[in-house]
Amino acid sequence: MSYGYTVSMVKRLVDIDDDALERARRVLGTGTMKETVNSALREVVDLDRRRRFIDRIMTSDGLDLDDDEVMDRAWR
Repeated sequence: MSYGYTVSMVKRLVDIDDDALERARRVLGTGTMKETVNSALREVVDLDRRRRFIDRIMTSDGLDLDDDEVMDRAWR
């Protein structure tokens, strides 16, 4: 499953904390190291997207929710 991401893979040699990997695997319900790492990376990106969306709603940045005319039409 690509979750809207472009799939491009490059082999990398990295040191990974085995305990953190195992804990992430259990949380994510993944089976392999590759699946766990890729799922964890997607989760971080998705979390950032959700945080930015929430910040935008909280500050009304770029939104017209405080425009009475727009909101009056929204409820019709």
